[in-house]
Amino acid sequence: MQLRGINYDTGFGGAVGDRSRREFEPAVVRRELGIIAADLHCDAVRITGDDPERLTVAAHAAVDAGLRVWFSPFPMDLTPPQLTPYFAECARRAEEIRARDPETVLVLGCEMSLFCTGFVPGAVLMERLRNAADPAAWAGFSHEWDFGTVLSEVAAAARAHFGGKLTYAAGEWEEIDWAEFDFAAVNLYRSAGNAAGFAQLVRDHASRGKPLVVTEFGCCTHRGAADAGGTGWLIVDFEAEPRALNGDYVRDEAGQAAYFTELMDVFEAEGVHGAFWFTFAGYEYPSDPDPRRDLDLASYGLVEVLAGRSGTAYPGLAWEPKEVFRTVAARFSR
Repeated sequence: MQLRGINYDTGFGGAVGDRSRREFEPAVVRRELGIIAADLHCDAVRITGDDPERLTVAAHAAVDAGLRVWFSPFPMDLTPPQLTPYFAECARRAEEIRARDPETVLVLGCEMSLFCTGFVPGAVLMERLRNAADPAAWAGFSHEWDFGTVLSEVAAAARAHFGGKLTYAAGEWEEIDWAEFDFAAVNLYRSAGNAAGFAQLVRDHASRGKPLVVTEFGCCTHRGAADAGGTGWLIVDFEAEPRALNGDYVRDEAGQAAYFTELMDVFEAEGVHGAFWFTFAGYEYPSDPDPRRDLDLASYGLVEVLAGRSGTAYPGLAWEPKEVFRTVAARFSR
């Protein structure tokens, strides 16, 4: 495997209207990216977020740490006309990083048919998630925007400002013409629904004529999360104040670590070019002694975010490594 990496969030609009990362201190970002390189033994990082300035700060820190940068703007709720100027600006920022490392890759968004507006009925993500599979929700919905056409326009705008390799982080359900991209990049989460055919699913995506990169794969930290795959985070009651889990769940760090190992075995067996674990930290999901408020159980992060206190393994940083942290470090150190 050519790329062994992790996703690193700089903050975006969030699934329910809040920020996925409120605090963004460059010194902390620099230290965390150094840990990703030195302690986790990653050779690449996919830097995500919706703020071009934050992306740029983190990308420079990643290059300084010796990491290959996958510069990955993550717009939320933008309309199709807003996407082209947004990605043009991000492409200019990514070219600044490519001047330092010519292997920098620009990723033109993530699962935008759901995370942005105009392709699925609904003003916000949670509405679109509900409506995507509901035929009644599509009645009267305007099909003014063709997703493939919009993505091609975005790619053309980006190439006017960025001279490196391009791709897009596709959802498994999205049909993408990879001819105009340098990698076929897909978010692949194994779940109970696709577990039996998961290796074949990877094989199918690897047959698209471009090197396959898994831009996201991961598992939350509660028992049963492996069966939920990419929807494991939906155990949060987003209406509660303060937020809480919507039921009683059991911490399962061993299950999260096993998920990483099992999927990496599949990816390596199928000749995947690269894979990025999702994610380094779920900054919006801190742990709590109260089991109903232990939001870390809904986190894909390989560190447990602490509320209001410093960790012991890395003093000064508000998190502790989970079992999957050590599993990733051992595998990537080979």
